[in-house]
Parts: sequence; C-alpha cells; structure tokens
Amino acid sequence: MNRRTLFSAPLLLWATHAGATQSFLSQGGLVVGRTAPGTRLALDGRALRVSPGGDYAFGFSRDHGESATLTTNGREERLSIARRQWSVQAISGLPPAQVTPDAAALARINAERDQLGRARAADSVLTGFTESFMRPAEGRISGVFGSQRVLNGQPRQPHFGFDIAAPTGSPLLAVASGRVVLSESFFFFGNLLVIDHGHGINTLYAHLSRRDVTEGEVVTRGQRIGATGATGRVTGPHLHFSLSWFQVWLDPQPVLGL
Repeated sequence: MNRRTLFSAPLLLWATHAGATQSFLSQGGLVVGRTAPGTRLALDGRALRVSPGGDYAFGFSRDHGESATLTTNGREERLSIARRQWSVQAISGLPPAQVTPDAAALARINAERDQLGRARAADSVLTGFTESFMRPAEGRISGVFGSQRVLNGQPRQPHFGFDIAAPTGSPLLAVASGRVVLSESFFFFGNLLVIDHGHGINTLYAHLSRRDVTEGEVVTRGQRIGATGATGRVTGPHLHFSLSWFQVWLDPQPVLGL
C-alpha cells in the first residue's frame, strides 16, 4: 500500500495507478485516505465526506486534466495528475443497425442511463470502500478500462469498465461490503447489479445470467451475488465490471491488483 502525506492532516492510504513507472496520482485513479476526524476536505471545490473515523475517498476521470486541488481546512495543495495513453480501435463496414440503435431502443437506453445515474449518485455513510477489493470472478481479462472504438468513423463512448471472460453461470462475488442500490435488466448491460460501498464509491456488475440479491440488500465482501452470463448486447459470456466515484468512472484493474 502506497503512503503519502498531504500537509499534516490527510494521509493518502493508497492511490491506484497503472504501472510502477506512473506517478502516484493518475487519470482513472481511485484514492482512499484517512485524516483526523472532523477535518474539512474538498477536491477541486467539491466537499468530500469524511467518516467519523477520518476515512474519505475520491477519484479522477479518464480524461482529467494535469492537476487537481485538495483543500484541507481551507488550505490548498496542488496535486499533479499523470496522463495515460488509451487504446483506440477503428472498425469499418459494420451494418448501420449495429452502430446506431433505432428510436425505440434509444428511448430505452436514455431512460436506463438516467436510472443508473440516480443509483450512482448515492452518498452514503458506508465505509466498505476502505476494504481491500477482491476479484469479482475468475477468468481471462478480455477488456480494459479507457479503450475506445471508432465504428464506421463514429467515435463510441470509451470502455468504462474491466471485462473478465467467464462461462455462463460462473460465480460472481461482491468485491467489498456495501448495499445493493440497483438490480435491473438493461438494453446494453443486460442483467446488472450496482453496489454502493459508501462516500460515492460504487461497483457495477453486468451481463449476468442470474442476480441473487435485491435492491436494498446489504452484502459482505466475498458474498456470492449472482452468476456471469451473456445478457444484453455482448458477443460472448463475460463479466463487465465497473468502478466509479459518483458519476466519475474509474479504472478498476489496479484496484483489484490485476
């Protein structure tokens, strides 16, 4: 676990980054820290929740700029954010229906996006985010965070998750303790679950063949919550796993130690 002191108050317990050559803080990185209880913290002017024990968390988007400002009890410090290179793949000659969904599908997709956004907005007092995250499923890594495809010349949204190829029915485990805030079936994601781990940190599990937990249910680290599958828009059975801080998608691979 990396350690670094910011001023005399906050202590960054760990900051995830891709590769030992990168700086301590980077695009897509999650930071979990501890400070004196009662400390007032803010990142780029946004107040951070601090638990009674002094725990807090924040993260940086895939395209975050080169710096951020952490404010501690009114005192500011500039954080340098390392840039990362993302894979871009161009694919041409696809049937138009595979690139742009029809009007009915788009309406459903937009409604589901709003529903997912509300679930990811949870700002609870839970502190499951302080636990060491475990791997949600066994299998081959088949997709990484931040990559992007250009289909028939149209840039698609970057891949905001981490994919594990696994046969349908493989056990799916909660990576940390928390509360289920969404259990649904979506157009793209198929059967999915979202778990709130506290302070805006949440995880998403998609394309499931089965969901074994319901909204509002409290889960523990390592608990079986469902099974992997191939529901939604997929080319084969796998788990799509995402990590975020509120609406900011983060790179889950280094958090899982993979």
